[in-house]
Amino acid sequence: MRRFKVKINDEIFEVEVEEVGREVRAARPVVAPPPAQPVQVAAPAPKAPVAAPAPAAPKPATPSPAPAAGAQGDGDAVRAPIPGVVSAIKVSAGNQVKRGQVLLILEAMKMQNEILAPFDGTVTSVPVSQGASVQTGDVLVTLSR
Repeated sequence: MRRFKVKINDEIFEVEVEEVGREVRAARPVVAPPPAQPVQVAAPAPKAPVAAPAPAAPKPATPSPAPAAGAQGDGDAVRAPIPGVVSAIKVSAGNQVKRGQVLLILEAMKMQNEILAPFDGTVTSVPVSQGASVQTGDVLVTLSR
């Protein structure tokens, strides 16, 4: 179960999602409060992608559903949950990280998605660089327990 804070039209919504295989479904529906004044919409709004997981502290939308961990080499790979561009790298090889710590920021559809550490460990490698385009499943960071 992962929590995300999503900002839509200057309102922040907290969303919990559960990753099941490749499908992501809402665990708890969030209903937006009715607008104080009628709003005219020119076109339907696009669906928001699911972002990176967020720790207990409020975070921007992270349809960063969360990084998937998978065995690779001498550690577990934190993979890109969605296609995007690496806008910031917050760790480097050798750093100790705690579960929920931000590893990097992945920009997708003009949203900054925080990619978080799935467990406590040590950064083994960071095979991506700032500005790199990544696809779903690409290795972003490798961690060892």
